[in-house]
Amino acid sequence: MTTWAPPIARHSAALAKRSLIKTMRTPEALIDVTIQPVIFLLLFTYLFGGAIADGNRHTYLQFLLPGMLAQSLAMGGVALGQNLNADIEKGVFDRFRSLPISRAAPLVGAVLADVVRYLSVCLVMLLFGSIMGFRVETGFWPAVAAVALSIGFGLCFCWISVWVGMMVRTSGAVQGVMFLLVLPLTFGSPVFVATETLPGWLQAFVAVNPITPLVKAIRGLLTGGPVAGPVTTTLMVMAGLLVIFVPLALRAYSRRA
Repeated sequence: MTTWAPPIARHSAALAKRSLIKTMRTPEALIDVTIQPVIFLLLFTYLFGGAIADGNRHTYLQFLLPGMLAQSLAMGGVALGQNLNADIEKGVFDRFRSLPISRAAPLVGAVLADVVRYLSVCLVMLLFGSIMGFRVETGFWPAVAAVALSIGFGLCFCWISVWVGMMVRTSGAVQGVMFLLVLPLTFGSPVFVATETLPGWLQAFVAVNPITPLVKAIRGLLTGGPVAGPVTTTLMVMAGLLVIFVPLALRAYSRRA
């Protein structure tokens, strides 16, 4: 980072590098964004694809993979809150507080380092999906846009996990709270089935679910369909997540660390 960059940018970049080094030394920490999405993709495609898509698993795979990519991104942020909570318990943030760095830098740096996790999800899902028979039907640049939008959403959504990690007492509790949030959001969305097949009350929930526009945007960018509306709504959701949860996370951090 160049010397003219704002202090918080330099401090956050340095701490992001620390988090990346830690991740590279413990590659098993990436299981939830590498092996787990592959297992889920295999399970849902071959267990339910035949029933949902009238026996045509390839058709279901084309529908399922973009949605599961959105689900994996939402679930991938859970580990961030767990790690931050564990660092606080170990006294790591006490050392950060003694350094001449921005107060928000440890949180921002940890979030920036999560780019590697979200990029891993996207690459693993698309590469393994292509082995299973998934095909991008829109072209190279729309696929790049889908990956960029996915990573951007993951970086915004993970601030919920950061906030939870600052609020609860243990890292195990972070996982429990986040799963209670993420599972209803991902299953109550058009990830696995078309919205019109759901009961009316659930369709109403799907319509206001923040994961829904992301699923539609990724699906449109990868396999065709409406793009402008879902992408615009997704960007608005991302902005809302930042406006709400970044201040909450920083306030909780200032009280805890």
